[in-house]
Amino acid sequence: MAPVPDLSRMRRDYGSERPDAPRFTEEQLAPTWVEQFDRWFADAVAAELPEPNAMVVATAQADDAPDARIVLMKGYDATGFVFVTSYASTKGAELAVNPRAALVFPWHAMQRQVRVKGRVERVGETASDALWEARPRGAQLAAVASVQSTVVDSREELELRVRLLDEETGPGPVTRPPIWGGYRVIPERVEFWQGGADRLHDRLVFVRDDEEGGGWVVQRLAP
Repeated sequence: MAPVPDLSRMRRDYGSERPDAPRFTEEQLAPTWVEQFDRWFADAVAAELPEPNAMVVATAQADDAPDARIVLMKGYDATGFVFVTSYASTKGAELAVNPRAALVFPWHAMQRQVRVKGRVERVGETASDALWEARPRGAQLAAVASVQSTVVDSREELELRVRLLDEETGPGPVTRPPIWGGYRVIPERVEFWQGGADRLHDRLVFVRDDEEGGGWVVQRLAP
């Protein structure tokens, strides 16, 4: 096993070892998880982080083996977080048998992360159409030409499929294939994690309380 280099100087520059590292208190927390996410997401955008809407999506296979990948969040509101994919992809197959997922927004440069757990549902045809229409034509061609998660012989094969589809369909938008669409992760837990000095991080989590009619309670977790 290769040793990990000494990263102490990097951590000091990064902020996690600074004695004046920011605190995140219950008084600073917004009344709802979606309002708090609004604040932090706006901060990530304002900080010009690369792909601030990138998130890890973790699912589970039929044998409960975990699986994870990074995708782009396409939108969110009080009902949950939306991403798109092929229903025939690996994650689509996993969600078909186990419709639950975990998300992580890794905003490293700000010493923040947001973690989400919840059940997953498809967003419906109308919403999927709107998400598809927002894609550039090139991304539409790629989504149709690529049978996601299947084995291909070469990169050249994929490029040929795209080129032939481009010629076949002509100019303008491409029709959304029925196996492509959006998923919504409906949160049951949303954790806001703020890095702190000496690894004394702040972790505040909204937890859905079904006994209280689906309301939310806030808990502080030890780091």
